[in-house]
Amino acid sequence: MYNKTKNIDDKPNKFYIISVTTLTFIIPIITFLVEHFSTNKALTFELFSKWFIFSAVGLRLFLAGIKQVKNPAFTAKQIFHIDSPDNFPILRELGFANICFGLVAIISLFKPDWRFVSAFASGLYYGIAGIQHGLKKTSGINEKFALWTDLIIFILLLAYFIKTIYETTFSFPHSIFLVFRF
Repeated sequence: MYNKTKNIDDKPNKFYIISVTTLTFIIPIITFLVEHFSTNKALTFELFSKWFIFSAVGLRLFLAGIKQVKNPAFTAKQIFHIDSPDNFPILRELGFANICFGLVAIISLFKPDWRFVSAFASGLYYGIAGIQHGLKKTSGINEKFALWTDLIIFILLLAYFIKTIYETTFSFPHSIFLVFRF
């Protein structure tokens, strides 16, 4: 059941906020800059997306999934304010899904074609999760933090997805013209 009263669970969980901030913002920016300065690659949205998808999606969801499988009580109490252990099996299954989404994004570091798939599937996931957090009336600081980071990730993944669709759509007709010699 939901706990609708203010209690200790409504206090910011420093470990959660620091780890999500690190995985969502700090690691992608640092690795983006490190690759730029070490290889002289241009500072592009594509290069940033490589590291953003790897860290904000891959590492964040993979680690969250492991935490949810091993300790579903954390997500139940700190994010959703649910006190009942009856919901733990559902949260463990959420953890399995997070591990899978995370692995796709981690592998995309080595298989760049997977970034598009990760941006699409994980983007939908983050967007829907963010909306769900926003629709709840009783949300503590940890859930509000999850809401905003989920929506920021969704927007960046949507931008990457649209950019990729645009680039492949407008390069595709040229190859048709070559095949059919129009």
